[in-house]
Amino acid sequence: MSAQQALAIAEEKDLDLVKISPNSTPPVCKIMDYGKFRFEQSKREKETRKNQKVIEVKEIRMSPGIGTNDFNVKLKNAQKFLSDGDRVKVTVRFRGREMTHTEIGEELLKNFADGCAEVATVNKPPKLDGRHMAMFLSPKNAK
Repeated sequence: MSAQQALAIAEEKDLDLVKISPNSTPPVCKIMDYGKFRFEQSKREKETRKNQKVIEVKEIRMSPGIGTNDFNVKLKNAQKFLSDGDRVKVTVRFRGREMTHTEIGEELLKNFADGCAEVATVNKPPKLDGRHMAMFLSPKNAK
């Protein structure tokens, strides 16, 4: 039917004439309450945003000479982050002469990964990038 007839029918019913696909020939229109449609659409979008979990990347920094108690505290924090569903970036920073013994940092990161093995998998193995060696862990079971 013509646009004028459709508009007349929509006004008669106190509703709106909404173009669904204006680029097709002939254009497809629908008679509906546009305000109610927009309200329901925004309600659906809010619901999907509420159910969506944003995965953050938490960072844990260490140095090669870290003590065992400090290491255990950082390990416990990482396990908590992983159980919450966040990814963890574990970084070892080398300062001065520590750069000559990067294998100490690599061993430290491997021990860290072994400590988190029950709740995490290693996404990226330890890799040296300048004066930092980094490793990424992600949670095993996504909530």
